[in-house]
Amino acid sequence: MGNVLVEHPLSKTNGSAPVSDDGCAIVVENVNAWYGRKQVLFNVDMQIKKNEIMAFIGPSGCGKTTLLRCFNRMNDIIKSFRLTGTIKIGDEDITSKNTDVLALRKKVGMVFQQPNPFPMSIFNNLRLPLAENFPDLEKAKIEDIIVQKLKDANIYTEIKDRLHHSALRISGGQQQRLCIARMLTIDPQILLFDEPCASLDPLSTKKIEDLLLQLKEKYTVVIVTHNIEQARRIADNVAFFYTGKLVEMGPAKKLFLAPETEMLERYLSGKF
Repeated sequence: MGNVLVEHPLSKTNGSAPVSDDGCAIVVENVNAWYGRKQVLFNVDMQIKKNEIMAFIGPSGCGKTTLLRCFNRMNDIIKSFRLTGTIKIGDEDITSKNTDVLALRKKVGMVFQQPNPFPMSIFNNLRLPLAENFPDLEKAKIEDIIVQKLKDANIYTEIKDRLHHSALRISGGQQQRLCIARMLTIDPQILLFDEPCASLDPLSTKKIEDLLLQLKEKYTVVIVTHNIEQARRIADNVAFFYTGKLVEMGPAKKLFLAPETEMLERYLSGKF
């Protein structure tokens, strides 16, 4: 499986993921969302538990990524976007106009479909967020964190002799794990993944999946995936969306073996 995750040297400042009174890391209550006049989410309610992998599945355009981006307010950059309802991380309603969005995005990290390493060295890709968020860190401490997070992302042994080479010169799968390591540098609490393996080969996909199973030991993981078999392999719970509605949600083993709705059964069998 790889290296055992260790505590971040700064974890005393961030702590573990906040948990609500009922033990959930994320609670979604009656969420509706629009892009302009087009409604894309309808009355979504769900709970995501701490230290689980929650997979969002469903056809393209069904609202999966929109909801995922609500968890760190990434939709705020879209002028036409509007949301009603509440989303709580711990006991904080992150949809409040009083929410410190920058602080929220430190707690809720995100990795996108296409790897997006910065056009600089591997080392500096991880040093940059540390320098921006913890300007008083000593050089030795920064180096320790960088090495540890590369180990946590199961990539250090592959690139340890190239730390000061361009991050753009490693493979796509390595770039994606580098982006995961970069996300981990500031010790987030919840990790969001938007189809992180969509552009990767099967071997690189397997490495990412193994990594996610390891990461859930410390973090809460939410992943959007079109790969049904991937959801089968790694998810603890699965939420199936269709046309902006949460159609069915439950433990992955139960949901895949005995779906309760005809719509999910048709989706899993490819009959859409």
